[in-house]
Amino acid sequence: MRPTRITVEPVARLIDELGRLPGVGPKSASRMAYFLLRAPREQALALAEAVIEVKDRIVLCSRCFNITEQNPCAVCQDTTRDQSLICVVEEPLDVLALDRTGEYRGLYHVLHGAISPVDGIGPDKLRIRELIERVERERPAEVILATNPNIEGDATAMYIARQLAASGVTISRPASGLPVGGDLEYADEVTLGRALAGRRTL
Repeated sequence: MRPTRITVEPVARLIDELGRLPGVGPKSASRMAYFLLRAPREQALALAEAVIEVKDRIVLCSRCFNITEQNPCAVCQDTTRDQSLICVVEEPLDVLALDRTGEYRGLYHVLHGAISPVDGIGPDKLRIRELIERVERERPAEVILATNPNIEGDATAMYIARQLAASGVTISRPASGLPVGGDLEYADEVTLGRALAGRRTL
């Protein structure tokens, strides 16, 4: 005799969908689902509308691939920024973290991930080809490889450095003040600022 299914279908679907989010396990997904179930209808609808609005209004900048409501993004349109510097980061959150330091006033290029063979992520799944084409087209003086200081970030930085070696552009990496194995988005502004200021040439 098959056991009776206790979870109601819409709730089970919500748990399944929440469980697809990064860092959310089955227990966390269940807690979130039951929180939303008990929350006022207005609160649940506000969350649903926010998700839909993000999908409807947010696009990728055609130049740097950061998330934006307008194309090109505000950073790429800002003529007061140093057009000779391109800082390469893994995720849009890294742009926010680095810009908060006030140490960097150049442009960005967002890869949307890092090379990770274990996860099936190769260079072709990132915005590396677009970066190489952009460097050839714009001829910046320096490309700063500010990928995360972990195995995947280091591998990504070294791969890009090899791809850009013949371009004649200066290629640098933030100083080692960043915690090894950490993510840029979680580093404090002072540490990030010093890491950028003391970047080393590869």
